[in-house]
Amino acid sequence: MTNNITFNAFEVRQTAENQFIGTITEKKIGDLPHGELLIRVHYSSLNYKDALSASGNRGVTKNYPHTPGIDAAGVVEHSDDERFAAGDKVIVTGNDLGMNTSGGFGQYIRVPAEWAVKLPENLTLKESMIYGTAGFTAAAMFCRLSAITAPENGKIIVSGGTGGVGSMAVAILAKTGYDVSAISGKKQEYEFLQRIGAQEIIARDEFLAMDNKPLLKAQFAGGIDTAGGAILENMLKIINTFGCVATCGSVAGADLNLTVFPFILRGVSLIGMSSQNYPNPLRQPLWNKMATEWKPEHISELYTEISINQLDEHIKLILAGKLKGRTIVNLLQQ
Repeated sequence: MTNNITFNAFEVRQTAENQFIGTITEKKIGDLPHGELLIRVHYSSLNYKDALSASGNRGVTKNYPHTPGIDAAGVVEHSDDERFAAGDKVIVTGNDLGMNTSGGFGQYIRVPAEWAVKLPENLTLKESMIYGTAGFTAAAMFCRLSAITAPENGKIIVSGGTGGVGSMAVAILAKTGYDVSAISGKKQEYEFLQRIGAQEIIARDEFLAMDNKPLLKAQFAGGIDTAGGAILENMLKIINTFGCVATCGSVAGADLNLTVFPFILRGVSLIGMSSQNYPNPLRQPLWNKMATEWKPEHISELYTEISINQLDEHIKLILAGKLKGRTIVNLLQQ
């Protein structure tokens, strides 16, 4: 494929006034970085990290202009790696995609073959981006949690229930037979949480207002936390003996102000998860699980679909905490 072929991408540029502006820009295949796979992107998804990149967060993206999009699903146009052939449907999430490597908000990406996994048979490209990094993170945490805590052990509590990771965690837990309690600060979305599988909804303000004792009455067999801070602190205090909490977030704070009592008196396990650095050889087996026995019954209720032209508006919404579930980006739609 010639390097002169053009395509559209959502590109973020830094202005002379130190503002970061995203616009739809015409790019050439030759503008893309080196990689064994050239992929025509059909769908991407909007994550909080993409919004940070689009806002000039140097902890995410060091150099501009830049095309965000840490998720991409599409079809291989050209491969220099024997594991993939033109026409293969693939998923790319994590690693450096969309951070310092041109990402899924462009109609083409070029990446190392190690970053890609083949689309499982029971999953469409669109469904893979309903999952995206958020769903992959939820699945990775569920994998660790379910190895320790079975459905018969008791309820599982999930923070950030209406967010991308939280909603996918609720749906996967419900699909696999767990009794789920979701924490949410959005009363208007309680019905959404119930539809995707939450049996109980706990108001975030009430959860944060719990007694400040070092250990509280045990109520849950495990938890999935997407927030960190005081929410994670309280969650750890109410987990049953030998229960487990998996965490991936820090939006509510990066510090933990608690004693060791949950760990040494109840044997609670705290497991951290980074989907960006999830080992590449383990990604395909996890996606295969996500395509089959872990696939939510109501996956069609977990997303909103937008075009590349609506990205700027939705980036502002996700930064303001006004989105629910997943937002997928249709790169085929003009």
